[in-house]
Amino acid sequence: MTARRATPPAASGAILRRTRVVEAPAGPLPLDDLLVTRTPVIFRGLAGDWPLAAAGRKGALSAIDYLKRFDAGRPIVGYTGAPEIGGRYFYRDDMAGLNFEARRVSLGAYLDTIADHIDAAAPPSFYVGSTDLDAYLPGLRAENGLDLPPVVDGRDPPIVSIWLGNRTTAATHFDMSNNLACCLVGRRRFTLFPPEQVDNLYPGPLDPTPGGQVVSMVDPARPDLDRFPRFAEAAAAAEIAELEPGDVLFYPALWWHNVEALDPFNAMINYWWNAVPTFMDTPMTTLMHGMLSLRDRPEPEKAAWKALFDYYVFGPSDRPAAHLPAAAQGDLAPLDDLSARRLRARLLQRMNR
Repeated sequence: MTARRATPPAASGAILRRTRVVEAPAGPLPLDDLLVTRTPVIFRGLAGDWPLAAAGRKGALSAIDYLKRFDAGRPIVGYTGAPEIGGRYFYRDDMAGLNFEARRVSLGAYLDTIADHIDAAAPPSFYVGSTDLDAYLPGLRAENGLDLPPVVDGRDPPIVSIWLGNRTTAATHFDMSNNLACCLVGRRRFTLFPPEQVDNLYPGPLDPTPGGQVVSMVDPARPDLDRFPRFAEAAAAAEIAELEPGDVLFYPALWWHNVEALDPFNAMINYWWNAVPTFMDTPMTTLMHGMLSLRDRPEPEKAAWKALFDYYVFGPSDRPAAHLPAAAQGDLAPLDDLSARRLRARLLQRMNR
């Protein structure tokens, strides 16, 4: 038998790079400045003095009791998986469905269920994901919130959500918004991949998905490089953010991230925001329309369309109209709310023909 040759860490799927850590700034977080570098960063201890983090330092049950004080009594979606899934919310082995169930539950009762299993050696997996903080736990944000700059006119305010559960893993996925993830109870580990690694992450189906977004088919903790050999390249470009309670992680939109909650009870609050006017549509709509209209055309034709997209969409936004008088620019002029409505209406007419 030939001895198997040792491989370097990147080739074996190991991820060695650590996310940059900085001290928490004084005053509001500079959101627009964060978007300039477009790289993840950890603000160590920025949320360490929040009451929820303080309750968590007293123990999981103390944190659960604190959260229950704010329960509005509205049913939430609780995700439950058998002990055999190891807390990783994903597909069943046959890809015919998901490996967990979702049902409407009382938040207080669900937290009690988590508490009942705190000391279990191999408990079921319990998870509450992306739940609107103000709607379901009103008053919590008044005591636990980031100092952020005022909302710029024409933009939506950040979406603020809470994430709760025991030891769980959200499979590698991306979000369409920039993110500030505030780790408050329990430790979390984010494994982060730049957007250009999409081909090396082997994305799964567009529908159904475990959490609403397409996920990578590769488990970063146990990558099968025989089945997914290009993941070694993704691992070489990735970084790991290890968060303690009170730490805040920033990462830009479209960065892929695998999220592990590492303790018997974990709580996180996150802020999603986009630095664009509210009239702009989600690019995911454009991507799906591109699948309908471009993906299966002949390769030379696709190359020609790519050149047009580079000119009209991905190049400098003012270039297509720069040589035209203002009265002749039409849709090439900068968009505002009114022109966006008109353009959307024409698109709907064409789609409904």
